[in-house]
Amino acid sequence: MVLRTQWLPTVMLLLLFYQLVRVDCARGGGGGRGKGRGGRRERYGSRIPTLIDTKHRNPASASYYEHKDGARIVKASHFELDYMLGRKITFFCMATGYPRPEITWFKDGIELYAHKYFQVHEWPIGNDTMKSKMEIDPTTQKDAGYYECQADNQYAIDRRGFRTDYVDLSA
Repeated sequence: MVLRTQWLPTVMLLLLFYQLVRVDCARGGGGGRGKGRGGRRERYGSRIPTLIDTKHRNPASASYYEHKDGARIVKASHFELDYMLGRKITFFCMATGYPRPEITWFKDGIELYAHKYFQVHEWPIGNDTMKSKMEIDPTTQKDAGYYECQADNQYAIDRRGFRTDYVDLSA
């Protein structure tokens, strides 16, 4: 019995990974680099794959995620960005909802806080819209990764993700 419980976390992790890959592929994701360049991606193309089957969603969760006043990201940067070392990278996120959503920025799942080379500029618009721009200048190799903007208010949370990698022109 001890042996089975030791394998349980590994099995659960593998099942979770399988589900993420399956959902991502079903939405048209899962491609390699360059996916989505030169054209507009579908609405869910830049979102993190979810494990929730929206067709069979619990009515209580549907009222949360689909609330008419809930936070919704309506404009955002492209899904993938290559940057040159030492140059500036900028991501944009605009969200609506009532009350006006707050926007929080993350890198590789960890909330970003202000520092010398990282700045966030925000512009509230009316009672229901927030624009946010995140800049890193100058960039380094450590800035490559997966960035997210999260919009939230008391009714809902919405996230949009952006992948970055650096280009080394010296090679």
